[in-house]
Amino acid sequence: MDLYSLLTPEAVKVVSKVSSKKRLIQVIGELAASAYGLDIGETVKALLERENLGPTGVGHGVALPHARISSINQLVGTFILLEKPIDFGSVDNQPVDLIFSLFAPANAGVDHLKALALVARTLRDGTFCSKLRSNHDISTLHAILTASQKQAVA
Repeated sequence: MDLYSLLTPEAVKVVSKVSSKKRLIQVIGELAASAYGLDIGETVKALLERENLGPTGVGHGVALPHARISSINQLVGTFILLEKPIDFGSVDNQPVDLIFSLFAPANAGVDHLKALALVARTLRDGTFCSKLRSNHDISTLHAILTASQKQAVA
């Protein structure tokens, strides 16, 4: 499993301003719908239900919202860079600006957790996150996110 297989270029977006966590989740749903054909309502509902279990802001400006979606048959992801960080209820109380969302089939089992771990490991690297934050071109962001992963074996 690798980020290259999880993230299409169409699933990367830079957002100049979003007013709240709830609005950000709506934007994630819209991005997942346009990139993968996911149902916006189902996606937003699943993300909100997951957030109600506990916030997915992991610290250092990174959030990893994720949900299981019954209408898909493979793991997919979206990435959003916020130009203005927002409160996401992160464990370190810091606002987030890097949001990598994962969507897994309802029966994904351990693959969902492996993908989440991969994304978390990748976004734990401060230098890597600095590269993401200093680029606002979606093609460049996609390339940064997937470059080291292209050679990985699924």
